Amino acid sequence: MNTPPLDFGLTAVPGIEVGHCEVANGASGCSVVLARESAVAGVDVRGGAPGTREIALLDPVNTVQKIHAVALSGGSAFGLDTASGVMRYLADHRIGVEIVGQVVPIVAGAVLFDLGVSDVPDNHPGRD
Repeated sequence: MNTPPLDFGLTAVPGIEVGHCEVANGASGCSVVLARESAVAGVDVRGGAPGTREIALLDPVNTVQKIHAVALSGGSAFGLDTASGVMRYLADHRIGVEIVGQVVPIVAGAVLFDLGVSDVPDNHPGRD
């Protein structure tokens, strides 16, 4: 009898999807963890120059209690724009918090500094 391998990754959690995209030469990229039905999240920010987006929302004292995605990207501060692309995707699919007839996706993000890794200028992840 062949037993399928157990999945101990993020996608083993029901409702969690993971995607990844590399820029043209593979020197940088981004990964997204998507929770279409929303999920509770937390964070521990470290480092001397953290690049983050919507991280304050993850503080349990704030109004927003759940998020719809986390965007993790290279590209230093330029990479923060990947969360805008994720937000547009979610809004187009009506995934988010309904506020005054609009859907507002909650997307947290963080970046790492990988500028200079590629020989191609401006080769970093972005909204697209």
